[in-house]
Amino acid sequence: MDFSIFLQPAALISLAGLIALELVLAVDNLIFITIVTNRLPEAQQPSARRWGLTLAVVTRLMLLFSAAWIITLTAPWFTIFGEEISGRDLILLGGGLFLIWKATMEIHERVTPAAEDDLDGHGKKQIKAMPRFWPVIGQIMILDVVFSLDSVITAIGLTRHLEIMVVAVLVSVAIMIIAAEPLARFVNRNPNVVMLALSFLVMIGMALVAEGLDFEVPKAIIYAAMGFSVGVEALNMLSRRAQLSRPFRDIRKPDEG
Repeated sequence: MDFSIFLQPAALISLAGLIALELVLAVDNLIFITIVTNRLPEAQQPSARRWGLTLAVVTRLMLLFSAAWIITLTAPWFTIFGEEISGRDLILLGGGLFLIWKATMEIHERVTPAAEDDLDGHGKKQIKAMPRFWPVIGQIMILDVVFSLDSVITAIGLTRHLEIMVVAVLVSVAIMIIAAEPLARFVNRNPNVVMLALSFLVMIGMALVAEGLDFEVPKAIIYAAMGFSVGVEALNMLSRRAQLSRPFRDIRKPDEG
């Protein structure tokens, strides 16, 4: 690989744009990894996140160095009801449906009241058996492939220089690794954001299914909506914090006379 290309201003502009797009996809991947690994025993969570991030790096790099094969996935494999279906479409459809199913099940578990069978003799909810380590890693691998494929196809569409693609992917994954533990701690401290994140995963899954069916959904609209939702939730968190601190501000000295 010829890294002297980074001395060219055009290459640096392409790199900056590609890193921005890769980061958006990396955040989606990281949200899923965080939510899924939080269901494991606390001692196993950091290890599971490291495995998930490592697999994300390996998957992205393997797909990058198989760029010629990736391009063949965009060619039609067969036709259904007049619609041409490619290998990429099948991967996006499968990944999108899996993401919708997984996020919906997580939401359902959080909003469904405990049934009598789930309660112990004291009326408290019984603790269910936690998922096993490797099945959770398997779920992460499925979504790593989907997000990596979308990431690599995006990279190929923006530049033909493998050096720029590799650097952009490595930078985005490095930021994922740095942000993984702080994001997990933030989610654990603020359980209300989990529902917002799960809603994002449902929306991303629907976008992947639509893209697999050749309905182009502008990503700018999706991420603008996500950004707006994050802003609203941030205001809600500030509002709740202000309400909690108000009783302390309202303490006044007794009026004299």
